Amino acid sequence: MKVAIIGGGLAGLAAAYRLCQRGFQVHLLEAEPDLGGLVGTFEIGGSRIEQFYHHIFSTDTTVTALIDELGLADRLIWRESKVGIFYDGRVYDFVTPLDLLRFTPISLIDRVRLGLVGLWLRRQKNWHPYESVTAKEWIIKHAGQRNYDVVWGPLLRGKFGQRADDVSMAWFWSKIHLRFASRKGGAGQKEQLGYLMGSFGLLVDTLAERIRQMGGVLETGRPVQRVIVEDGRAVALEAGGGKGERIACDAVIATVPNRTFLGLAPQLPQDYATKLAAVQYQWALCLVLALKQSLSPIYWMNISDRSIPFLALIEHTNFIERCHYGDLHVVYLSNYLEEASPLLQMGIDELCDVYFPHLKRINPQFSPEWVAGRWLFRGPFAQPIIATHYSRSLPEHRTPIEGLYLANMTQIYPEDRGQNYSIRLGEEVAAMLAADVERAQG
Repeated sequence: MKVAIIGGGLAGLAAAYRLCQRGFQVHLLEAEPDLGGLVGTFEIGGSRIEQFYHHIFSTDTTVTALIDELGLADRLIWRESKVGIFYDGRVYDFVTPLDLLRFTPISLIDRVRLGLVGLWLRRQKNWHPYESVTAKEWIIKHAGQRNYDVVWGPLLRGKFGQRADDVSMAWFWSKIHLRFASRKGGAGQKEQLGYLMGSFGLLVDTLAERIRQMGGVLETGRPVQRVIVEDGRAVALEAGGGKGERIACDAVIATVPNRTFLGLAPQLPQDYATKLAAVQYQWALCLVLALKQSLSPIYWMNISDRSIPFLALIEHTNFIERCHYGDLHVVYLSNYLEEASPLLQMGIDELCDVYFPHLKRINPQFSPEWVAGRWLFRGPFAQPIIATHYSRSLPEHRTPIEGLYLANMTQIYPEDRGQNYSIRLGEEVAAMLAADVERAQG
């Protein structure tokens, strides 16, 4: 059987890899010039690095297993993270319980409450009770208004904008549970994070190479115009990219965002289409700077000051040594924005003019003369907004059109998006499709 896959991110590549292993013919089409999606890379100082910051947690067993299977385990390293929070003009370490006790913007009682809430959420295995309440309501009730105002509220608003008050506690539970679970030796220990030396682009390249070795076809710069449906079944794709053609197939897996999928398959029944249209997204915006000097000793700095126009400052070279990047300090200034945000419309010069004064607030010594290189990347549909009772509107992988499957980040729930779960998603849909074929043939 021949399976066509729309989208060459990690979900699409994982599905293609597993289907090839099962003996399927695979033809994957990616609209962009390169594979990888949000794991795309570029070069700084002669080394590849991700366009959007990436690391993995010790709990990310799917991606670590795949890295091992592909013979890349010796390239995967684990390091203790250095996390901080910027609030009221000062950077605070925010790694250990002792750091929490030193966080004076909140009272001692609130610090204790914040720590206990983290420990409580870490021990909770069942996320379903959290689906019916918003993160804001739950945090204020159990951690207190001050902890919400100083710590969690600014971060939720930074990530979800005007929809922050609607975000489900199930999403927040997943984030906290994951972070604590990645601490070896318990909550009192530092967090362990993993990175693939040479960038996670190496994972993308190796997957693509293995797929081609097994006979799979991978095409980039080939946007799909539509899914061709005959007698209620997906039978082909109409592909573009300068050589429009019909690509016949026995099944289709789409790994594209909901809005794109709706445009490709207008034949979808209204009930299913309504589920797809109901999900709203934030876009990702990353300004990457190569600096001659370091901004701070922190790897991951959360910005709990919404007068600063970015959500987080990730200094990659406080995690991976700068000798790999021409001895430059690599910094990501990260944002999640509504599609209509003026920041998304800015060019790199204008955005730097907006951001740079705030870098001086974080490090008064900062000067634009430090900047040796700068790059700007936009990621559409990068973060689904997870509202309460999200599972009720979750689109099924098996669409109502026979032979047509959907696998995208809106279906990663309650976990947050990430390469581990994208790979798991692709593998699960590949297994689902194979099981459906076996059942039909048996």
